[in-house]
Amino acid sequence: MDRYAQKRLIRKLDLELFVASLQSQSNPQVQLEQYTTPERVVANMLYIAAYTHGDVIDKSVLDLGCGTGRLGLGAAFLGAAEVVGVDIDPVAIKAAQTNTQKSGLSKCVHLVNSDIATIHGRFDTVLQNPPFGVQNRKADQAFLVKALEVADKIYSIHNHPQVDEQLIRMLKSRGNFVQVLPSPFLGGFIAKYGGDITAVYSMLMSIPKMFGFHRKLRHDFVIDLYVIEKQSKK
Repeated sequence: MDRYAQKRLIRKLDLELFVASLQSQSNPQVQLEQYTTPERVVANMLYIAAYTHGDVIDKSVLDLGCGTGRLGLGAAFLGAAEVVGVDIDPVAIKAAQTNTQKSGLSKCVHLVNSDIATIHGRFDTVLQNPPFGVQNRKADQAFLVKALEVADKIYSIHNHPQVDEQLIRMLKSRGNFVQVLPSPFLGGFIAKYGGDITAVYSMLMSIPKMFGFHRKLRHDFVIDLYVIEKQSKK
């Protein structure tokens, strides 16, 4: 039996409650596309990474664009051996530091206030919810390239390639996630930089009205979680 399977299974509800207890971004910046990842999305993503694929527990985890630390701290809560969180925004890093201290996970969580380009080394797993490239074109691509440079397993959230009202209704009624096909563009891009997509899971993302250009009190849309493996060298 794998080591991660021997660990105590943490209920998804307990993980959601833990994530909900963490401080959110107090002053989100539109140019950085700083949207708080909902508790359910974080829990689904970590459950898939930890319990479906075995890529969190006892692993070294890098949270690129960590914000206030929801993904990285959630990974530590599940049993990651070491977590490094990186974000360019000092305000976000300060909030992540507060969350780390309050959650009692300081021994295994390390935070870096830096651009992701400065990160080097090797990690077992990357978790990331990168900017979708709405404000800064191709911002998500830089995150994918860096993730494939430093890790063998990547869990990365991206915008669904089109508005799919039927999929939105399905996710609202069924909850959690559904498995879908990858975007042809992202499939080609990831392959170009040495990655293989092993699965894509669609989830429902809801964000409240945060910025002046938002027209709705709440916006529901589909996001895709890409599970990626670094191609083995032959």
